[in-house]
Amino acid sequence: MNWHFYKKIILADSTRYGIHKNEIYRFLIKSIEFRFVFIFRTVAFLKTQPLLFPLFVIMRFIYGRMKIRYGINIPYNTGIGPGLYIGHFGGIVIHPEVKIGKNCNLNHCITIGVAYGGKNPGVPKLGDNVYLGPGCKIFGGITIGNDVAIGANCVVTKSIPDRSVVVGIPGRIISYKGSGAYVVNKWIEN
Repeated sequence: MNWHFYKKIILADSTRYGIHKNEIYRFLIKSIEFRFVFIFRTVAFLKTQPLLFPLFVIMRFIYGRMKIRYGINIPYNTGIGPGLYIGHFGGIVIHPEVKIGKNCNLNHCITIGVAYGGKNPGVPKLGDNVYLGPGCKIFGGITIGNDVAIGANCVVTKSIPDRSVVVGIPGRIISYKGSGAYVVNKWIEN
C-alpha cells in the first residue's frame, strides 16, 4: 500500500461517516468508531513501509489496546475495501482471511468466521455495499453478493445473490430490494 492509496482509503472511510476532509482530526477525538477505523487503516499502511517499522510497532500496540477496550477483533491484515463504516463498537469479530468489498456497514455483535467442515468450509467473501445488522453471524466459504442487507441476529451459512435482503435463523431471502436504504454516504471512486 502506498501513501496515495492510504490517503484515498482514509478519505473514503471519512466520507461514510459524513466527515469533510478538513474535519478528520476533530472526528478522531469525537468518534470512537471512526478512530478505530483510522487506526486499523494506519496499522495496515505502516506494515507495508519498512522504513516506518518503529512507528508500526507503536501503532500496532495502540491498535491492540483499542481492540480489547472496544471489543472489536478485526486483524489489521483483513482485506476490507474503502468506505468501511462501523455503526457501533463492541462484539465485532472478523476472521483475518475474510474479504470485504467497499462501503460495508458493520454493527455491534457481528461475527464473520471460518467453517472448518460441513458443506461450505472456508471463509466468507462479501461484496460491495453490504449492510450487516446487529448480531448477525456469517460462516463458511460462501459469497455474499453486492448490495445485500443482512438483518439483525441472522445466521448466514449459504451464498446470497446480489440485492438480497436476508433475515432469520437460518438466513432466508425475503426480498430483492437490497441494502440501498441502509448503506448511506457511499464512497464512489473517481
